[in-house]
Amino acid sequence: MKNEPIYVELDIHTSLEELLEHTQTPELHEQWDLRFTEIRYLPRASEADKQSFLYKTRIGFGLNIAGTGKTSSKLHHNANERLSTLTFGSDQPVSLIRQGGGYWKYKQNGKGVTFITLYDYKTRFGIAGRLLDRYLFRPLFGYATGWSFDRLRIWLEERIPPAVVAERALIHYASVLIMMLLWCYEGIVPKLLYPEAGELSIMKQLGMFEGMELQMVQLLGISETGFGLLAAYWHRKKWTSIVQIVVLLLLNLPALVYLPELLRSPFNPLTLTLPMIGLCLAAHWSRRHLPKASRCKRKLAQVQKN
Repeated sequence: MKNEPIYVELDIHTSLEELLEHTQTPELHEQWDLRFTEIRYLPRASEADKQSFLYKTRIGFGLNIAGTGKTSSKLHHNANERLSTLTFGSDQPVSLIRQGGGYWKYKQNGKGVTFITLYDYKTRFGIAGRLLDRYLFRPLFGYATGWSFDRLRIWLEERIPPAVVAERALIHYASVLIMMLLWCYEGIVPKLLYPEAGELSIMKQLGMFEGMELQMVQLLGISETGFGLLAAYWHRKKWTSIVQIVVLLLLNLPALVYLPELLRSPFNPLTLTLPMIGLCLAAHWSRRHLPKASRCKRKLAQVQKN
């Protein structure tokens, strides 16, 4: 089965001239596009020639994928649309993409510009490469394109530089991930796997649920694990961090009130709760102006149908 080309469409409240500048100028383009770490135009003999360029993409572990391409653009007769076509490819044996092509389309609308891209490519490594592309690389590449488009939108509409947006995103996702791991650890290890290490003793000292302490500890462990996963899933919601802080206080305040001697321990409910509250606040404050790939239209068939 042939893979569908990657399609991304997003409305941006800006002028056509400004959008062209930020997408056709290499020094600006590489700031917002997650897919490239370096773009460099090559000299050309005349303005009528296609513009050749070099690109690099950092894939980690000290490895870079480099390639070349050509691009050209034209203004439609009604002067409200612009089309920029490109071809690209890499000769590096480690590059999954062998060659490809596509376009950028700019369409002025009542409130700004509709920015559209469609591109496709051929892969290396035979069947293995096609399977890797279909189930991993292409979905990630499409997501990176949509995420980058929305980062560009934030830059042009909110005037927040892409580097600042990237820092906020890193803080947000790191906070969300660590919170999820802490919730899951607290639910699974001390409550489900080793309740006798301390959780069961605390429950018995509280004098609650007499005769059912173990079952309640296990139920609490399952609830904390599920809560952590759901909180990570709904991490963009405004109320998610607030609810987590309330739950943290409800879980730990009773133990601190009725068993204040717990505070003498080097690792006690307070030393865990306060850092988790700090992570919640970091996730809450950094969620604003967070790029979102799903804000873009990603299915060409749906756009054509509409």
